[in-house]
Amino acid sequence: MSTHEKTTRERVGLAVFGATSSEAIAAIVAAEKAGVRQVWMTQGGLSPDTLTLFAAAAVQTESIRLGTAIVPTYPRHPLALAQQALALNDIAPERLRLGVGPSHRPIIEGGYGIPMHSPQEHLREYVTVLRAALWDGKVEHQGRFFTVKGTLPRTPHTPILISALREGAFRLAGELTDGALSWVCPVPYLLEKSLPALRAGAAKAGRPVPPLVAHIPVALSQDRQAVSAAAHKQLGHYGHLPFYVSMFAEAGFPVSPEGELSDALLENLVVTGDEAAITEHLKKLLASGLDELLVMPIAVANAKDERERLARLIGQI
Repeated sequence: MSTHEKTTRERVGLAVFGATSSEAIAAIVAAEKAGVRQVWMTQGGLSPDTLTLFAAAAVQTESIRLGTAIVPTYPRHPLALAQQALALNDIAPERLRLGVGPSHRPIIEGGYGIPMHSPQEHLREYVTVLRAALWDGKVEHQGRFFTVKGTLPRTPHTPILISALREGAFRLAGELTDGALSWVCPVPYLLEKSLPALRAGAAKAGRPVPPLVAHIPVALSQDRQAVSAAAHKQLGHYGHLPFYVSMFAEAGFPVSPEGELSDALLENLVVTGDEAAITEHLKKLLASGLDELLVMPIAVANAKDERERLARLIGQI
């Protein structure tokens, strides 16, 4: 289904979280009951495995789409990931959207102890292997990072998206994948730099332009001071990750030498207000040229209440 064929509600997804696996599954079930059509989950650090959570959530839901944003590529072999995607597609046909990406050096090298060489080249080869497995059912590949040979019993045709911060990754997404997943990228940067790069990659490969899924932090509050404090608390760590620091600088919002995000950046990133104001803002973003939105709640006063209200808002948009 192309972006133009999707309803507004189908173009707005909700990021879900949970302190435990059970809480995350409950959040997905609640999101579907609220009318949300798409949820997204990150695979951060050593948190519970997202695809395992999705399998459990799939049998407790009917139709909500389940997206990973993202599964890190370095710790997980592409054929192993293809097997997981196949199992999930058997349980919940055509509901998985598989977002993958290299993650970051502090996690991959500092945590897993895996050398993070040439992340974009690694991602290209990873997606090549993964796509052959999921879409052709058969892969025979010999490259710099992977030498693999195998056949899947079925071809689930699972959409593959990649994380993208800089123009090179957006070009790669346009060339090879079913979508680009941004993260804390200012909207002007997405419209002026990312979208043209995505289109250029698709044109190079002679294929349709895949969707850009724009990550949009949202705070259901009109208290600007409280929103600013919450945004600094929940987004501040991105100022210490080199890939994000480079992207912020290119977008015109350089990070301080101490790794502090500027108030101007956070004001650009975070959508705030009451339900009516946020609904209007999200619709304007969709009309601006962004294909889809991945709405991430910024907890200000009452995380549970704000998350539930935001789910209802998205379910009725």
